[in-house]
Amino acid sequence: MSASATATGPSLGAGTYLTFHLGDEEYGIDILRVREIIGMLPITRVPGAPSEMIGVINLRGKVIPVVSLRARFHLQATEAHPHNVIVVVEGPHSLLGFAVDRVREVASFVDADLEAPPTYGLDVDASYVRSIAKSQNRVRILLAIDRLLSPEAAALVAGLPG
Repeated sequence: MSASATATGPSLGAGTYLTFHLGDEEYGIDILRVREIIGMLPITRVPGAPSEMIGVINLRGKVIPVVSLRARFHLQATEAHPHNVIVVVEGPHSLLGFAVDRVREVASFVDADLEAPPTYGLDVDASYVRSIAKSQNRVRILLAIDRLLSPEAAALVAGLPG
């Protein structure tokens, strides 16, 4: 942790992020947690799974749970599109896939680009928003991967082989 982060509180997450779109909104996740980006694969539904968990995929012999960030953020479902991808990340218990509309870029942010999330006015639950990044006349919502799953989905993912 830098001296400035210690003096002013916890870091808001300066670093490099993979940014992606859900509809018109742009989000980012820590690039160091991203393992790969893959096209959509056949997804097997898991009976009784929370609505955000759309199922599991077989990725080179590993069972990877896939979460729809649209469903997690209570956004309206859309038609499948060729740009839809699964971003495979190192989750709190195992690899985890996030279904997103399309990947945008890899972007770096310094502390001056970041603000704490507001406690109101967000379309997503602020508990899993790490910070708000402002640069290049755009606003991006940086997410905390370890807090993205609902408690029900986190329990299910923790119990899957992997």
